[in-house]
Amino acid sequence: MDHRDASVPTISRTGPFRASVTTFGALIGSGFRRYATYRQATIAGTFTNIVFGFLRCYVLLAVAAEAVGNRPAGYDVEQLATYVWVGQGLLSVIGIWGWTELADRIRTGDIAADLLRPVGPVAAYLAADLGRALYGMLTRFGPPLLAGALFFPLHTPARWQTVPLFALSVLLAVIICFGCRYAVNATAYWLQDARGPITLWTLGSGVLGGLYFPLRLLPEEVAVVLWVATPLPSLLQTPLDVIAERDGPALQTGLVGLQAGWAVVILAVAVLVQRRAERRLVVQGG
Repeated sequence: MDHRDASVPTISRTGPFRASVTTFGALIGSGFRRYATYRQATIAGTFTNIVFGFLRCYVLLAVAAEAVGNRPAGYDVEQLATYVWVGQGLLSVIGIWGWTELADRIRTGDIAADLLRPVGPVAAYLAADLGRALYGMLTRFGPPLLAGALFFPLHTPARWQTVPLFALSVLLAVIICFGCRYAVNATAYWLQDARGPITLWTLGSGVLGGLYFPLRLLPEEVAVVLWVATPLPSLLQTPLDVIAERDGPALQTGLVGLQAGWAVVILAVAVLVQRRAERRLVVQGG
């Protein structure tokens, strides 16, 4: 009898938690299946990433050829090639650009349906985005990396912790990118049309995220400020530096730890913005 009494509170506490985990997992699966339907877009996007990978790689290798010791900002030729080709593979995984779904639903008034669902908008969209990222990792990460390995010498990780750290770094980058995109899209609650903020995000995230060039090429003081004061280097620069082993193990781990901190902060900002918006929401479109 005492054993049964003691177990009842435990069930009541874990039941909602298990239900939430199951729901979150179902939403991840739904996001995966949604993007898996666009097979032709996947093939076209992969081909485009490979073409631009060649352009970016040749530009950075030309920079390396003119640098002292062929090591611009501490990268050797193999690390630079790895930086480019892994970055091309991660573009569709992290998903910096192209997401305007939340802003569109706010503009049309469809967001009202999202607010009536048992799962909050931030959690629901995050789960769907994780499903999208998983699909991108399975289908669009490998081909650019394979193309790069066929034509350029790539860096092979020499430390056992690099690969698991890279996997964690990519996951954190996906979460940070989602939170940033959600906050940018959520400006439509106040502006009705979020195209301006989305355009600024498109320009800023690529340049300051480490897509077009490694941020280590900037003056050291500027790079440090960007890393500490903004989440943008955590989008691509950090996972690419981790897999290229640009830094020692301690700094590698520290950069991923900084990513984890930014992930918590950005998700908290997204939740706060959503709550503030709900207090003054005026549904558009009827």
